[in-house]
Amino acid sequence: MAQRTVLVVLFDDVQSLDVTGPMEVFAGAEKHTPGAYRVRTASLTGRPLRTSSGLTVVPDGTLADAPAPHTLLVPGGQGTRRPDAHLIDWVRAHGPGAERLVSVCTGAILLAEAGLLDGRRATTHWAYCESFARDHPAVRVEADPIYVRDGHVATSAGVTCGIDLALALVEDDLGRDAALAVARHLVVFLRRPGNQAQFSAQLAAQTARREPLRDVQQWITEHPGADLSVDALAARARLSPRHFARAFRAETGATPGRYVDRVRLEHARRLLEDTPDGVEEISRASGYGTPEAMRRAFVKALGTSPAEYRRRFRTAPAR
Repeated sequence: MAQRTVLVVLFDDVQSLDVTGPMEVFAGAEKHTPGAYRVRTASLTGRPLRTSSGLTVVPDGTLADAPAPHTLLVPGGQGTRRPDAHLIDWVRAHGPGAERLVSVCTGAILLAEAGLLDGRRATTHWAYCESFARDHPAVRVEADPIYVRDGHVATSAGVTCGIDLALALVEDDLGRDAALAVARHLVVFLRRPGNQAQFSAQLAAQTARREPLRDVQQWITEHPGADLSVDALAARARLSPRHFARAFRAETGATPGRYVDRVRLEHARRLLEDTPDGVEEISRASGYGTPEAMRRAFVKALGTSPAEYRRRFRTAPAR
């Protein structure tokens, strides 16, 4: 088996977990399968640098002297806001030579600045997706997934999502058993589907300013199996359906239907992960009505079936 060199690009104000999270995954895989990976770090100068959290990191060397990588990994952090032009030039020159090009969080901005994401699907931290899409119209930005893979290029969302992506890459390289061993050692799941949403329904939507709408949001969360049609929710808020739908979207940033979909999906996921309840029971409790309706929702949102989701993530034995 050929050893794969993983080169992690460092720069001032890099996000430390964007660096150490994936590095721990690849280092763990190397311990599990000796000879699988050679992990190296490099910066423009090779001198010690400070991460955005204040941690001092010493690169293995300079980018000019770095070995040709199999996997070139570009982390994110505050340092991507005003990137060094020489760093962009290096990524532009050497990125195409890597067999696998990877970014974590706002590291995607550096890849985009280098022109390496033009025409490709990509993601980044949810807080920067809108500006990322605006500044780089040639990139097809996907705001929801925790990571996106387009050919040999893979981009992940914020911070801990780099661990999910690194585990997926290890599974590709060495198989599920190796990736599972690393995940167990790090006490993380193997593995969240790449197109799983970056955050929960409650975090995805803003909290409504007006009390009737906030009460409706809470009701939806606590009663996902109830009648959550616009008419029923509008009656609870004592508003007309049209006024309710318009006000709900204006104050939360999501339509009532979209918010309900997110809450029901999240509720079903938790039941699949934490309970032995059957799929039919969970589909009713989550408001889907039938297992087939829930399956369609899972495939559309997560790219996987409820049964496969449970197999990956359950914490209690399924009945």
